[in-house]
Amino acid sequence: MESIIYNQKGEETGKIKLPEEIFGVAWNPDLVHQVVTSMIESARKPYAHTKTRGEVRGGGKKPWQQKGTGRARHGSIRSPLWSGGGISHGPRQNEENFFRKINKKMKVAALRAILSAKARDGEILLVDNIVLKESKTREAKTTISTLAKIKGFGGLLAKKNNAAIIVLPTRNEKINRAFNNFSNLEVMEARNLNPVALLNYKFLVLINPQTIPWPATK
Repeated sequence: MESIIYNQKGEETGKIKLPEEIFGVAWNPDLVHQVVTSMIESARKPYAHTKTRGEVRGGGKKPWQQKGTGRARHGSIRSPLWSGGGISHGPRQNEENFFRKINKKMKVAALRAILSAKARDGEILLVDNIVLKESKTREAKTTISTLAKIKGFGGLLAKKNNAAIIVLPTRNEKINRAFNNFSNLEVMEARNLNPVALLNYKFLVLINPQTIPWPATK
């Protein structure tokens, strides 16, 4: 698959042949759904968790004697009947395991399918390099504004949420700092690409694609 590669100014600098085994794969909705839902479920954090009367603090001493006070008998202030006591039959999600195993081959196949779909839909932008002098937000904004002028990629500026992932071959602290203030953009190393991230963002901006170590080929 041959694609146009641009420079930081939005000018065409040549063409590059993307590997067919990564960007020419047929769409597999069932596989993608299974992998993505499994990843989301595995990342789930159990917020809803209550403590029983044996876990809340205090309550070791009997509040008053059993008989003779005229009040109801109680053995602990941490009974579910008391304010601040334990909870009966509450959610206990810390004891649940939400992890769902995904075979590596399935994850790789889903990643290839999504990359191929984005390539067919014209949602992948290839840029030979991004060079920032001072690593400032204004420089990053100028770069994105220039790239957004390329036909089909106006959404880089128009979309307020989840506009694009900027993929780097290796970590670049200058680019990370410069683009950190954009809530609709995410900077990511190629080795960290995953199906969930790809589906969350509209565009994929590949920086220096010739040197990207594609995760799908491992």
